[in-house]
Amino acid sequence: MHHPRARSLLLAPLAALALVATACSGSGTGGDEPAPADQTSAAAEEPQAIVSLAPTTTEMLYAVGAGDSVVAVDERSDFPSDAPVTDLSGYTPNLEAILGYAPDLVVLTDDTGDIVAGLERSGVEVLQLPAAQTLDDTYTQLEQVGAATGHIGEAAELVSRMQSEIDEIVASVPERETPLTYFHELDDTYYTVTDDTYVGEIYSLLGLTSIATGDNPYPQLSEELILEADPDLVFLADGQCCGITPEVVAERPGWDGLTAVREDRVHVVDEDLASRWGPRIVDFMREVAAIVTAVPDAAPETAESPANQPAS
Repeated sequence: MHHPRARSLLLAPLAALALVATACSGSGTGGDEPAPADQTSAAAEEPQAIVSLAPTTTEMLYAVGAGDSVVAVDERSDFPSDAPVTDLSGYTPNLEAILGYAPDLVVLTDDTGDIVAGLERSGVEVLQLPAAQTLDDTYTQLEQVGAATGHIGEAAELVSRMQSEIDEIVASVPERETPLTYFHELDDTYYTVTDDTYVGEIYSLLGLTSIATGDNPYPQLSEELILEADPDLVFLADGQCCGITPEVVAERPGWDGLTAVREDRVHVVDEDLASRWGPRIVDFMREVAAIVTAVPDAAPETAESPANQPAS
């Protein structure tokens, strides 16, 4: 049974089979009759040379069992450690360099420089997976990757396992009458997230509320607003990029008065886990859940006893 706070995290496993038809391009079949959906034909169409141009898509490919078919990944793909890292770039993709690996499937997140059209003209199938907005998006994309690579069963099992683990994590976090507030620092200029973002949904499921609100999901906050909001927790997603640590935060003028600083609730989080919407989001949730669970409930306010009152 799924925890009520998990909202509607479940998807119909077969939804990806319909979605992958639109997400994948350049199939080059040209026929009017659909191919038989048996295992033999699926195996025959399974890509043999896959190029991944984003860290998240690389992690997804390996997670569904398609790693043996991956021949090249972009320069920023650092997980898993045995992925064939190259100097390919997802930010500035080079068509000729990609084609040098003779791929029959390229998986990417962004269509930078019309790279998708170039690959299609070259007869290469493309699976584009834009940045997820919700956990449901992650599940859908994993199923799409499974369908595109001939690993439908593995992808379905992965999604089911992730859902179960997330339900367990959410259920393990004690509910509070008043949600804890947080500031998720994206960089040292105080860009952050609202609850209406991918990582914001993760925090919300764990009983947290962002101090940032408004229509812009990734606003830049003023230092004054942060100090006035006095978040219960501060999560630093800029430790790797900017060298920000709890000690650096405590030295900022006025920040030593924050509840999060005084109570040692400033935490460096793995920015790769926090920014990638792949299967390791479960690890990020587990990390945050442990932090949240360790925060004690606020002591109830009681009237000052006569013994402690000053003498008149």
